[in-house]
Amino acid sequence: MIACRKSFTETLLSLARADRNIIAVTTDARGSVTLNDFANELPGQFVECGIAEQNAVGISAGLAHSGKKVFVCGPACFYVTRSLEQIKIDVAYSRNNVKIIGVSGGVAYGALGASHHSLHDIAVLRTFPGMNIILPSDARQIRKIVKLLVDYPEPAYIRIGRAPVPDIYENDGFNFTIGKANLLLDGNDLTIIGTGETVYHAYRAGRMLHKKGIRARVLDMASIKPYDKAAILKAAAETGRIVTVEEHSRFGGLGSLVAETLSESPVPLRIIGIPDEDVIHGNSSGIFAHYGLDASGIYKTAIEFMKYEK
Repeated sequence: MIACRKSFTETLLSLARADRNIIAVTTDARGSVTLNDFANELPGQFVECGIAEQNAVGISAGLAHSGKKVFVCGPACFYVTRSLEQIKIDVAYSRNNVKIIGVSGGVAYGALGASHHSLHDIAVLRTFPGMNIILPSDARQIRKIVKLLVDYPEPAYIRIGRAPVPDIYENDGFNFTIGKANLLLDGNDLTIIGTGETVYHAYRAGRMLHKKGIRARVLDMASIKPYDKAAILKAAAETGRIVTVEEHSRFGGLGSLVAETLSESPVPLRIIGIPDEDVIHGNSSGIFAHYGLDASGIYKTAIEFMKYEK
């Protein structure tokens, strides 16, 4: 298992060695993002802003406006709160080609509590015209994403976790396309759609359901904006039931996106996410288990869903 943040920085460094226009910007977070090797090897392509996320986004926008390929990196919880106005105006509205890497997203900071959780980022950033949103599910996928985004001509927010995550993709023989979902498991009884680090749990739950004779389809919806509307409509038509799983508030995220898509042709839908309450304290795996975001919780929701619908 490899942490997505480590895979991200290794890939960015390998690309930056050959392209001096690639710039990494951070906010006293080189340890959190594992950017130490980048800073030591390519100091001329590295900008340290200190604890100043608003300044970092503004600086990144200026660098991008002058033709640089900028990746501004730090804890997701700060970039989608403190510097939200700068992301809205300097990046999205101004169409400056900045890639915002939000590390330790969702509940990855665990026991540090609500101040360090980022459970609203998808909901807010979905409303910014021109902003792409991507939640990679494993280390191999983030490598493909970074290679694609280096020359991608639009701003993007990429939310990654903190701890090592299991491999979902066993080799590099898979595609990642912005705006497209990846089919991980096929079936016609119901569909489970995950994003980010919930995808591994969705896939495990899907395998458990297959063993019980329930043919679950599992989709990796890494690209949240733009998203794969066709895959959702196809799943609705062919499986008749959809369960969404996200490390995000139940409001405004993946579940809401699917509900909006199905509003004209509704099918039964269950949204697994963080409810409208103060999140419990604990490590991320404990929080996942408490709110039913792990494989066992998804499996239980799917079984109850099937019984209810029958």
